[in-house]
Amino acid sequence: MTDKIFGKYPVDKIEIKDLSLAQNIALSPILVPHTFGRHNKKALGKTQVNVIERLANKLMRGGTGEKTSGKVIRTKGRMQGKKLRALKVVEDALGIVEEQSKENPIQVLIKALENAAPREDVTRVSHGGVSYQIAVDISATRRLDMALRNMALAALMGAFNKPKSLQQALADEIISTAKNDMQASYAIKKRDETERMARSAR
Repeated sequence: MTDKIFGKYPVDKIEIKDLSLAQNIALSPILVPHTFGRHNKKALGKTQVNVIERLANKLMRGGTGEKTSGKVIRTKGRMQGKKLRALKVVEDALGIVEEQSKENPIQVLIKALENAAPREDVTRVSHGGVSYQIAVDISATRRLDMALRNMALAALMGAFNKPKSLQQALADEIISTAKNDMQASYAIKKRDETERMARSAR
């Protein structure tokens, strides 16, 4: 047994300041964060899946086939179904984060997730045949999912048709999001956009 993720990064001193997210972020020390989908049929089973594995899962997506924030992404199957390749990308990205920030990269990732998780969203309701949007609070589970998805999507866009590697793009996104950099971080921009739409729908 190991007490570190990937055998490198200790998790015993990781601090999660957002108490609602703390209940949904699993940081079990595991050499290879791969549960082989054993939680997928349980209610809220994904809350027991290590957050590193959940980030890798978000990277395993196909291209959008349509514009996402003005860009089209086509991964051509390079990451779909290739779990070990996605985990290797995350491991290498964490190594780059550690080298650049001189901190435990798991702590930097947690800080980035806290910054990227929106608190409000909009939903469509129908009343008397008329549909309109209203602002709603977001559950902690969805907040974490949205943060992970936006960070993974930012990495894919940052590496698509560019000389930058996916590992470097993911590391850059984690660092800029942890710093709450509204200019460099796609996840922070999406959080602000979501919350702005919710404010206008109140």
